[in-house]
Amino acid sequence: MNPIEKILTDFPLLILDGAMATELENYGCNLNDRLWSAKIVMENPEMIKKVHLDYFEAGADCAITASYQATIQGFRERGLTEEDAIGLIRKSVQIAVEARDEFWAGVEDKTSRPKPLVAASVGPYGAFLSDGSEYRGNYSLTEEELVAFHQDRIQVLVEAGADILACETLPCLIEAKAIIKVLKEFPGIYAWFSFSAKDGRHISDGERMSDCAEWLDKEEQAAAIGINCSAPDFIESLIQEVKSRTSKPVIVYPNSGEAYDAVSKTWQEEPLTNTFASSTQRWYNAGARLIGGCCRTTPDDISAIAAWGRKRSQQ
Repeated sequence: MNPIEKILTDFPLLILDGAMATELENYGCNLNDRLWSAKIVMENPEMIKKVHLDYFEAGADCAITASYQATIQGFRERGLTEEDAIGLIRKSVQIAVEARDEFWAGVEDKTSRPKPLVAASVGPYGAFLSDGSEYRGNYSLTEEELVAFHQDRIQVLVEAGADILACETLPCLIEAKAIIKVLKEFPGIYAWFSFSAKDGRHISDGERMSDCAEWLDKEEQAAAIGINCSAPDFIESLIQEVKSRTSKPVIVYPNSGEAYDAVSKTWQEEPLTNTFASSTQRWYNAGARLIGGCCRTTPDDISAIAAWGRKRSQQ
């Protein structure tokens, strides 16, 4: 049974974690690097584990691994051997599993929340390029070339023992199609597919969100469909786009509301009209059943989601 379906059978909401990179930076890590949080897997894995534990303590039912920009190609460009690169990608999953198991062993009432999942992050090709193209999707690659890019890393993540794959920040449907093609080599493995969006109806390369949902709807290994790393203002409309073409669970974990400049690699802070937590309740009412945060969100944001989400579980 797919792990998302299993949890949503018993609980009304699956609470995701928040930003890994934001917390690492809050702990003093320097992520100004093409490898981003994957750099810390290499340099300070205990810090990655600490962030996972922070989110579990805050109420997260799922940890997304620090493998978003962890690719064999990227590590080899850093001078590592292929064997070492594979070891680090595997380690990103093992760290999260260790944190989950350690946390769960200390939970006294194991009926009040689900045992957390470990979702192995599968970042898009644009994350490897580290040039902001995961928000454009203009790769100029064929589907088969994207299959070749994703194949080896997905195999490592699956074999490392992740519960599910988090195929996230996808800017174009062709990349989702390529990943589905890879997944067919691993029967029984499920993944969620979340896209980056340019507005309330379209993903980053301009395709309709509803068309993406319609294509993925027929794919059994697609466990949930939705949006991440996008502006909160777009989310309600995008949820409706997804729901119009699929009955699969809708997943949303947008950014905090600040704008990212891919050139300067900085965030342009803007005052939020609504708190993140109050927005998440609207997204739940609109039909989202997996909710968390992406860039610039923190354990405090996840704790606020859990504060109302757990009450629903008890009703």
